[in-house]
Amino acid sequence: MYPADLKYTKDHEWVRITDTEARVGITDYAQKQLGDVVYLELPEVGRALKKGEVFGTIESVKAVSELYMPVGGEVTAVNAALVEKPETVNSDPHNVWMIVIRLPDPSDQDDLLDAAQYEELTR
Repeated sequence: MYPADLKYTKDHEWVRITDTEARVGITDYAQKQLGDVVYLELPEVGRALKKGEVFGTIESVKAVSELYMPVGGEVTAVNAALVEKPETVNSDPHNVWMIVIRLPDPSDQDDLLDAAQYEELTR
């Protein structure tokens, strides 16, 4: 159910890591728990964030939740289209990224979960 090419956090964010950057979004589990997403607040490009730091908020008809950095890095892109249409998260959460970050420390990803571990967590 969860894509094998992603890594996951216990806070229900996913990260797709390449050599020098990472795309970040929320998992299908998270969007189902939230319900219909109506608002999204994301950081500005250029902001440096540490692993575990709040990088934004997501609001649904049920709740407002904070978004946490799965790895540390500098924000190099923000999905502006998603801010305009936040409900897009509900339709395809594992392909809808929120931010892209430059990865200064690859070891930040050592404690992320693989798909099987994340699926076990969400049972």
